[in-house]
Amino acid sequence: MGIDLRRIYGSIRNLAIIVIVWEILGRLQLVASGALPPPSAVVLRLIKDWGDYPGHIGATIFGAGVGFIIGNAVAIAAGVLFALYPLTSRVARGLNIAIFALPAIAISPILVLTLSDPVPRIVLAAIGCYFVTMTATVVGLTQVDARSVDVVRAYGGGKWKALWLVQWRSALPVILSGLRVAAPNAVLGSILAEFGGGGRWGLGVYLLGSLGRAEPDRLWGIGLVATLIAAAAYAVFALIANSITGSSQSVTVPTSLLRSDEEGRVRPLWQRGALIASSIALPFALWWVLLLALRVPAMIAKTPAGLLDYLVLLPSAPIAQGKLVAALAQTLPMTFIGMAAGLALAFALALCSQLWPAVVRAFMPVALVTQTMPLVALTPLLVLMLGRGTAVILAITISVTFFPAFVTMAQGLLMVPRAALEVPKAYGASLFTQLRLVSIPSSLPYLFAATRLTAPRALLGVMIAEWLATGTGLGNLLNQSRGYLDYGMIWSVAFVSVVLSVLFYQVVVVVERRVLGRFGMASAQ
Repeated sequence: MGIDLRRIYGSIRNLAIIVIVWEILGRLQLVASGALPPPSAVVLRLIKDWGDYPGHIGATIFGAGVGFIIGNAVAIAAGVLFALYPLTSRVARGLNIAIFALPAIAISPILVLTLSDPVPRIVLAAIGCYFVTMTATVVGLTQVDARSVDVVRAYGGGKWKALWLVQWRSALPVILSGLRVAAPNAVLGSILAEFGGGGRWGLGVYLLGSLGRAEPDRLWGIGLVATLIAAAAYAVFALIANSITGSSQSVTVPTSLLRSDEEGRVRPLWQRGALIASSIALPFALWWVLLLALRVPAMIAKTPAGLLDYLVLLPSAPIAQGKLVAALAQTLPMTFIGMAAGLALAFALALCSQLWPAVVRAFMPVALVTQTMPLVALTPLLVLMLGRGTAVILAITISVTFFPAFVTMAQGLLMVPRAALEVPKAYGASLFTQLRLVSIPSSLPYLFAATRLTAPRALLGVMIAEWLATGTGLGNLLNQSRGYLDYGMIWSVAFVSVVLSVLFYQVVVVVERRVLGRFGMASAQ
């Protein structure tokens, strides 16, 4: 596969234009009264402060790297298990969503108090990787041509033989797309743990110590270093994925998609009840076991029974309930609006990647910055530009939701079989018509996978905005509870956010099954 020089030159040109515009805006202080320093000032400050960076960069990369390896190894193994044995996916569904929806801002101080450095940053980095890679693995392994699997089985091959010869090779591009989204997530997970006080070294520690100095050039320098680390990791897997996708893309129209033996099977009521009960009980059981195994002090730890006491049985429970209800009334409306806006932007960009690839390539540097720039550094600028109202909540929520959805949607459009597009082309259909009639319907599993990724992230995005900027909702309640050392409320906010994320996720799953059933497609869940 040759190097596309025009694409490289185009990317360099787009980056140069962004830097020039940024320099002008910074020099003239046209944005937020100087809160956006020019790139030249950021670079000069980086050079001046460079002696401080090696230890911080090394600590962050170590935590993110180890967490990336562990989280993705577990995610791929779990994805294979769930794809081959869908019953396990149903049992573990509650645990999977709970892991993905765990608010890092809530569990970071708990991890720091109970575990020694660098374990907290490794744990948060692994959590940031797990769900997106697991979902990509399941989608990739299940969205294959059933005829190829039938050939393997006709020659006596079992599930594992079909997995190795057909499913794994077909799924590899999708898994690599999941890994390139997971790479920035690992960096952010490590930095978030450092914000919670996870050690002496790390870019998060350095950034936190620089917040009160009124030096935006240093803040942007730290943020851009983190961005470069995450972007480099993303670029590595993007290059690998692009090289493999070209040779793995289907050249025939699948007459049917792989369906598991469980699909379409009507289980007795007692079995369905047992599956639901197991899915709900597993996260609580693991929660209880981990607290006991780690011997977390009772003052900090809240077991399920302890949380029940705090929210229901203690005399102070009505006060706690009132605080949660008031915070939810502020958080939920913004969550729905932010999720819709993030999905709409992701879908529009995915279509543009097919219709006008140059536009998307020009936008990608900005998109990568929004994903990898620590929000603690980005939020002050957004607050100065947009204020502390709903606009800043939407901006932050969209920034943390649209990118994973865009990558997943774009991958789905890219994996549409070439032969399927030949028919509308033969009749002179425009590229837009080909997308409407073939590409979008064929990539529906990926569209729903993107929606499943976005639903929990939208809630977390709103909470991050509330925590860092607006002083409202669940995010602010969590921030206040940390200041008061009210660990019961910290666990309560985490629990409520997970429950809401699970409900959002399940609604998407129900809609997905109905829609894909009409098209004769298999659902990844």
